[in-house]
Amino acid sequence: MLYSLFLSLVDTFSFLNVFKYLTVRTGLAMFTSMVIVFIIGNPFINFFSSKKIHDPIRKDGPEDHIVRKIGTPTMGGVLILLGLFLSVFLWCDLTNHLVWFIIFITFSFGLIGAIDDIKKIKTKSSAGISLKIKILFQILFALIGIFVLYILSDFSEIKNLYFPFFKNLIINLGWFFVPFYLFVIVGSSNAVNLTDGLDGLATVPVILVAACFAFISYVTGNIVFSDYLHIPYIEGAGEVTIFCGAIIGSCLGFLWFNAPPAKIFMGDTGSLALGGSLGSIGIITKHEIVLAITGGLFVFEAISVIVQVLSFKITGKRIFKMAPVHHHFEKKGWPESTVVIRFWIISIILAMIGLATLKLR
Repeated sequence: MLYSLFLSLVDTFSFLNVFKYLTVRTGLAMFTSMVIVFIIGNPFINFFSSKKIHDPIRKDGPEDHIVRKIGTPTMGGVLILLGLFLSVFLWCDLTNHLVWFIIFITFSFGLIGAIDDIKKIKTKSSAGISLKIKILFQILFALIGIFVLYILSDFSEIKNLYFPFFKNLIINLGWFFVPFYLFVIVGSSNAVNLTDGLDGLATVPVILVAACFAFISYVTGNIVFSDYLHIPYIEGAGEVTIFCGAIIGSCLGFLWFNAPPAKIFMGDTGSLALGGSLGSIGIITKHEIVLAITGGLFVFEAISVIVQVLSFKITGKRIFKMAPVHHHFEKKGWPESTVVIRFWIISIILAMIGLATLKLR
């Protein structure tokens, strides 16, 4: 909105040309979303506390969670999404269909998460809506987004899969790109959701991945930089940088309240939405494999659940004391803060490896 306004006034006020720069608008988007979350954070938390919007604590989880976390408000994802969307609408070029693709995925997955959170609160159960229904609607919304993206996009790379570390290793997926995109979006969303089990655990890795893809989307949308780095040039992808900046800002603001001990939980509203947004950004920039590297912590958490379930069904034995894997380490006696900070360190290392793939080709 502000971007369009300033653009229309450029001929009259030449200094407004500064808002044409992606770097300027990304910084503004980051700052705007962070300030919005800071300002409305405490009133939001107080309101949710007064309405007893609390997330039921798993009875089979670590024992101290029942004591320490009971009564903590949930659905903090609403707070994140408010800061994110307001910032995006202010500073993004809203004529860019790639931006609208990410907005649609983020909003629709956040809506699924909100319905899940509301059911948990009403039934006072950690079960929420059934996994089958949740996945079904995620697939439905992702399919709608992918179909519209395919119709509106004219870049030939949409069906290509690019491998990091190799200059010319490219696979044309053909129509298999549809189930592959579904896997990336739905998988990313649920992986972040599974990671969001401890105070601040998912928030910092999301910030790190968004920061990596802010840079990746910037160079992907720049024909000179993309040619130099031997990565595909995607026209309009640079605008995604601003969306990434808004994610970083809103999550930084949320971390202020979500840091141990958390005053509010993200809930499925935030984790499903943020995970879906990262998946859609990975698809747009054609760096799906790099997304799996930078978001390796999310992948590890998801795999730990899959392995645990398969092991129990096949052998009747559990590999981990509890899944997702962060609870395994809690069960082993690690303090929550130790688990969180060590997992943050792993995320930083993976983010650096992911960025290194841009040059090592």
